[in-house]
This record gives sequence, C-alpha cells and structure tokens, in this order.
Amino acid sequence: MQEGCDKFCTFCVVPYTRGGEWSRPVETILAEARDLAAKGVREITLLGQNVNAYAGEGGLAGLARKLAKIEGLDRIRYTTSHPADMGDDLIAAHAELPQLMPYLHLPVQAGSDKILKAMNRAHTAESYLRLVEKIRAARPDIAMAGDFIVGFPGERDADFEATLQLVREVGYAGAFSFKYSRRPGTPASALPGQVADEVKEERLARLNALLDEQQRAFNASQAGKVLPVLFERPGRHPGQLSGRSPYLQAVHVDGPDRLIGQIVPVRIEAGSKMSLAGVLEMETA
Repeated sequence: MQEGCDKFCTFCVVPYTRGGEWSRPVETILAEARDLAAKGVREITLLGQNVNAYAGEGGLAGLARKLAKIEGLDRIRYTTSHPADMGDDLIAAHAELPQLMPYLHLPVQAGSDKILKAMNRAHTAESYLRLVEKIRAARPDIAMAGDFIVGFPGERDADFEATLQLVREVGYAGAFSFKYSRRPGTPASALPGQVADEVKEERLARLNALLDEQQRAFNASQAGKVLPVLFERPGRHPGQLSGRSPYLQAVHVDGPDRLIGQIVPVRIEAGSKMSLAGVLEMETA
C-alpha cells in the first residue's frame, strides 16, 4: 500500500532503489480489503517501506478506521514504521480500534544519539522512549518490536552500551538485529571508523542474548491468559492446529481442522522463545 522512502537513513539503499514515497489510493485498498473479507480473510497486514508515512486521505490512522468498519475483517496490522511518522492520530487509533492488533514494530536502530545522528534517523533515544511511553499510555496491552544495527561506523563501546540500556528500558516482545554491512553508494559506506567484524560479532551476540531473554519473558508471561487465536493451518503433529495470537506469536493447540480460519479463545499453558502452547476453551472444543 506504500512504497519508497524519503528518510535517507545513511545505511539504507531503499531511497535509491525504490525511490520516493508513494501511496496507493484509499479506495483501491478498501476495495481489495472488502474482497478479501468476503472470501473469508480475517486479518490483513498493511505493508510499506515506511508504512506510517502513508499519504492517502486521512493517513494511516484514517485508513485503519475505514478498514475497521469492514464486516468480517477482525485484525489489522501494519509494518514497517518510522518513529518520526508515529503521529498522535495513529496512536489514538490504537487506543480506539480493537481491530488494530496490540503489537507494534517500531525500529529504533540504536540507543546512542551520536550514532542515531550519523544514521540520519531524525529522532533521539530520549524522543523514542517518550514515544513508546505515549503509545503504551494509549494502549496499555501493546507489545513492542524493533530493529537494531550494531557496529555502525563510529560506534564505540559506550554507544553500544547505550543501545543495551535502551533495550532494557523498552522491553521488547520481539526484534530483528543485524551487524552493519556496507551498502555501495550509501553515505555510511564512506564514513570513517568502520568497526571490525569481530567486534560486530561480539556486540551482536550480547544484544541478541538480551533480546532473546526479553522475548522469552514476554512469551512466558502469557501463561494462564486466554488469548484470541486466529488458526491458520494444521500443525506439525497429527490433530494439532497452528495459529497466531494478537501479539503475532505462533500458538499450537490440539483441535479440529474446522477451526482453521476462525478466531478462537485459547488458554495459554506455556511460552517458549518462538511460540506458545495452549488448550482450547471448553466451549469451543
């Protein structure tokens, strides 16, 4: 629904390969969503390189409100977002629309203001943290996901420690993390202070250990809760179903195939790093 990017982060090739931001018309998206819902689709994901910069009438918040009125369309997600475009209208939509799932992928990339400036990210660590606070105040059950790059040119130990501190303050339910790699033609590829690969490896391992710990803790915290699960397909084992929670976690239960395509309450019994295990509530079994 949205392609291209105007942000020009210094590590990224998207503005050069995909061009500037452009957005599909609202009515085109709504027509496609209505058609999908009529065919039994219960969940859609709005995609874009910088999806919350969607420029159709009403922006992404307005589009979400229109999509939420489509009968049978019970879940709306979007990815990927930029903190600079997370406006008050979109935050309010999260508070007001139960169809907007409480799982937000909001990349920060680093916790050091020096590195964020060198990345041309247009936000600081503090502004990002305050934004997360505002989002959580509006939607207390929301879970955060993020993206991180370690070993960006000029990143010193103190800069990396600032990233670890930001991760501790936010507490992520999921994340993608990467070693910085040079992309030909990007400004960062010519910056001084390129970080040695062995340093990147060590920093990535430390970051991943913290992120994995947080993800495990978040999943474990779901034990004992009843979550609405959209079943998508049979599981790996006979008689098993696999679906997704509102937080995008994979959920596995024993149940009949007739529940595929339905949203069903599941009592969560256990959570691991990658998935949840549960049982169907008695009235739906």
